[in-house]
Amino acid sequence: MASPSSEDACQDSAALSLSDLESLHHVRSRSASFSSTGSSGRLQLRQRVAQLMACVEDISSDDEINEEVSRTLDEAFLIWGKKLKDKWQEFRLHLVTWNVGTASPPPDVSSLLQLDSLGTTMDMYVIGLQEVNSKITNFLSDLAFDDPWSIFLMTVLSPLGYIKLSSVRMQGLLLLIFVKHVHLPFIRDLHTQFTRTGLYGYWGNKGGVTIRMSLYGHTVCFMNCHLPAHMENTEQRLDDFEKILEMQFEGENIPSALEHDVLFWFGDLNFRIADYGMHFVRESINNKRYNLLWEKDQLNMAKKKEAFLQEFIEGPLHFKPTYKFDLYSDVYDTREQKSLFWFNEKKRKPAWTDRILWRVKNLCQHAPKGSEFSEEQQTISVTLNNYISHMSYGISDHKPVTGTFGLELKPLVSEPLVTLSPEGEWSAEHDVLINYSAVPEFPSSAWDWIGLFKVTFKHVNDYVTYSWVEDDEISSNKDGKQVYMSAAEIPDAGGEFLLCFYSNNLQSVVGVSQPFQIQPNRTLIGKELPQEDDSWMQRPDNLESHDEF
Repeated sequence: MASPSSEDACQDSAALSLSDLESLHHVRSRSASFSSTGSSGRLQLRQRVAQLMACVEDISSDDEINEEVSRTLDEAFLIWGKKLKDKWQEFRLHLVTWNVGTASPPPDVSSLLQLDSLGTTMDMYVIGLQEVNSKITNFLSDLAFDDPWSIFLMTVLSPLGYIKLSSVRMQGLLLLIFVKHVHLPFIRDLHTQFTRTGLYGYWGNKGGVTIRMSLYGHTVCFMNCHLPAHMENTEQRLDDFEKILEMQFEGENIPSALEHDVLFWFGDLNFRIADYGMHFVRESINNKRYNLLWEKDQLNMAKKKEAFLQEFIEGPLHFKPTYKFDLYSDVYDTREQKSLFWFNEKKRKPAWTDRILWRVKNLCQHAPKGSEFSEEQQTISVTLNNYISHMSYGISDHKPVTGTFGLELKPLVSEPLVTLSPEGEWSAEHDVLINYSAVPEFPSSAWDWIGLFKVTFKHVNDYVTYSWVEDDEISSNKDGKQVYMSAAEIPDAGGEFLLCFYSNNLQSVVGVSQPFQIQPNRTLIGKELPQEDDSWMQRPDNLESHDEF
């Protein structure tokens, strides 16, 4: 029974329940008039909705108006939902896992990185490698310079506008993240960590390397693992993964891996196909009846039993098992191998050792069992668009696996901490000025600096020159500050550049300018301009990078 006040509301607005319900069909066209009347329009809409809700209390399921009310409200909510979704952002991520078997990079990785795709370009590349060459001679070289895989991938991706955001290495395990310049100011709190699990935790031939960050205000963690091999070591693999999950990042108030909004887990996880014999497995693969093997995949079986794995999601295994192949072929393990005392080893049974899984925290904690998850509670979602192996790559006995994801997120951080821009026309003929302003809460430091970068720069230390924000300041007011750069440091040849503001306290780039042109030095026209500097090859890259040997 409705209260007297609700009955009065219904009587006073008899026309409202019918005529206004019809007008809800035209919410989109009326939205302009509401925006023009400002807060009074919103107040009027709230009052009318309140009156409508009072009337709804008196509508029984037998009333003929009930169906119209429900249908019209559904349409109104659909329109409003689409409007809310317009404020969301899709972030495209391409993730690679590959056991490279100590091999050097292949000549071309266009298909692996989907660089030849006609679709939307990626916002971020996450590349997890296992068994990168870690002999002692490589150790010494990699201590001084980047490893060959990092150099190769930077050379491929930097001309396309991607910067190496962060990296972490532990012996043969390497994790690299590349991102478009435009996202740099919205990626914060970068931290890396590694966990050894080989030889009871004393050796890093097995274990995990991890990079975490805040992405537009959402915490995201990437975990590249190499777990113990062999059919009989399933329990050891699970134990090692639990140990990796328990690792803590250095620093205050940094969540554990499982407390991140999104956690990606990938690598050479080394799970095998149990019970079935070699003949049955190979026949199933030859006939593309992969589904016959799924139920005996050790990871699939473990996910049904282990509570901490049930929250992880994986795409369907609609591709061949990725291990073990003869080199430079798509033929499974035919060569006889000599083991200790020259006994022949058994040929390896094919297996899906190379995997990509993910976990969304809110879905795990808030979704009631047997019910749909409310979109109102969700500020980030993950959609797998593609999960495939790449059979054309033969440098290793593993085939690489890639997952292409869409992260649909509601940005919790939408403004950069620092905005900056070049002042006037730039050339090497005179000193130049940079304008910048920071938000009030920005934690500035005397060690902050502004770097001048080519638009194809490879990592944060690949600058042409830089200015200390405090030492090189020439003016300051309530609207912003100005910093100068010496003409002697500006490239004579000119070209397209951008400016990045690096925060020492946050250990990350917090502001990026729009690309701009530097004019060639006219005093050198007709003379031979200096050659492009390749010193980035030798310049150490130490932005949030840990090397463990």
